[in-house]
Parts: sequence; C-alpha cells; structure tokens
Amino acid sequence: MFKKIVIFGVGLIGGSIALALKKHPGAPHIVGVGRAQQSLQEALDLGLIDSAETDIASALHAADLVIIATPVAQTPAILKAIRPYLDESTIITDAGSTKSDVMAYARAELGDQVNQFVGGHPIAGAEKSGPAAAMADLYLGKNVILTPDAQTSNSALDQVSRLWQQCGAVVSHMSAQEHDSVFAAVSHLPHLLAFALVEDLAKRSNAELLFKFAASGFRDFTRIAGSHPEMWRDIALANKTALLSELRLYQQALSDMTALLEADDSRALHDLFEHASRARNDWAKSKIQ
Repeated sequence: MFKKIVIFGVGLIGGSIALALKKHPGAPHIVGVGRAQQSLQEALDLGLIDSAETDIASALHAADLVIIATPVAQTPAILKAIRPYLDESTIITDAGSTKSDVMAYARAELGDQVNQFVGGHPIAGAEKSGPAAAMADLYLGKNVILTPDAQTSNSALDQVSRLWQQCGAVVSHMSAQEHDSVFAAVSHLPHLLAFALVEDLAKRSNAELLFKFAASGFRDFTRIAGSHPEMWRDIALANKTALLSELRLYQQALSDMTALLEADDSRALHDLFEHASRARNDWAKSKIQ
C-alpha cells in the first residue's frame, strides 16, 4: 500500500510499527528521522529502518506516509518542518497520547493540506523506550484510536486504518475531545498515580527500607512509573483540563475512603472493595475473551 514511509521517532512506538510492517511481503522502504544520531544508528543496526536521514527534504522525497511517533510536544515543530516538502498525496499521521492538541497543531501548521492528516493513538506500549524496546507484535490485538474531523480525507483515513490493521491492531474512530476525556481517566490518571506513589516513597528518609520490602503488589501497581518521563510530562500538560478533572474526582474518592477508615465502617469498606473488585475482574475477563 505504501512504498516509502518516514517515521519521526524510531523508539518503542515507531520502531514497533516498522517491525510489524516488515513481517509482510513487499514491505515499504522505511526512513527513520530523529534527534539523536545514536538512536538512528541503533535502529539501523537492529533492522527497524532501511535508512536514516537528518535532512527533512531528502527524507520526505517521494514519501507516501509520514508517521510522527515522538513525544507530543515535538509535533508542531515537526509538522512545520515537513510542510514545504509534502506532496499532494503524502499522508501524515501520529501516535500521540493526546489528540485535541495534535489536531489543533495540524490545522495550524498544515494549512490547506490538513485534510491529509489523520490523528492516531495506539493503545499499546511498555515502560521501556528506545529502538531496542521495539516489538513486531506490540500492536497485535491492541486498540488503535483514529480521530478524524470534518476536514479529514476519507482516503487518508482508510489508508491509515489499513496500515494499523496490517500491524494487527483493532481500529476505532472517535472525536479528539472524546478521546482525551476517556484516556484522561483510564490511562493518564493511572500513570500520574503511579509516578506520585513512587516519588512519595523515594523522598522518604527510610526509602531504602521501603523499597527493600516492596513486593509484587507494589511492582504491579507502579510498573508504569518506569515509563518515558518526557513523554508523560507532555501528555500531562497537553491534557491538563481533563486530567485535573479526573484528579479531583480521585481525590474525592480518597477522601470518601479516608472517612470510612476513620469511622471504622467495615461494612461500607467491604462493599466498596467488593464493587471495585467485581468491576475490575469483569473488565479483565472481557479482555481475554
């Protein structure tokens, strides 16, 4: 479908797209573009990309698709840099975890070529980053959200959808605003909670003792606190409004639980834990069916 794909950011997300596509016959020529020459060389050595470029004009020559797989804050600068070299048929998409800001960046930087942009977010990842973290099966069976608006070309949307399906993903569409509201609750908030807990313990005078005896529950809850700091800083700031709303709701939930503990209300605590446990187990069962 695509003969030449340019990927900005060939770490976990961008590199895994490349590896997934390379499993198919007639895989496209994949060009990597990035800030660090060392990472680009590593991506070449690992076979994630076929060539590396630091010159935007050379990278985009005859490109069918541009994928922006960098921290979200880099998106507007990349869009501005590629605009002069885009063909009328070149499709642009991204893999950022926030979408309202990205769609606004596209409108601001791409002008009359904004119809060639398709906002995207693969719901897949790991706490590791960099080219060595890339996996060919990262997107297998995972959700990918695309956020077209009224200006998005149907052809571009269809082609980006098929690309993700080639990677093994399940593609859904929603508005950028709905996307940001949903993922503030189920993705962005959990990451902030994990970061906050680890930071709280790490700052304590007995941190070494606490970490010495932390076991599987702590490991499972805090796994995502090992994620890419720059990426999650950008996500938190980009989705600030929805995330602040979710933080306030969670703070209220903690206040309610604190009141139950202070009142020794065993019945209400049991009911709360039972309801949460059932909801979590039902969700887990639905993910393996």
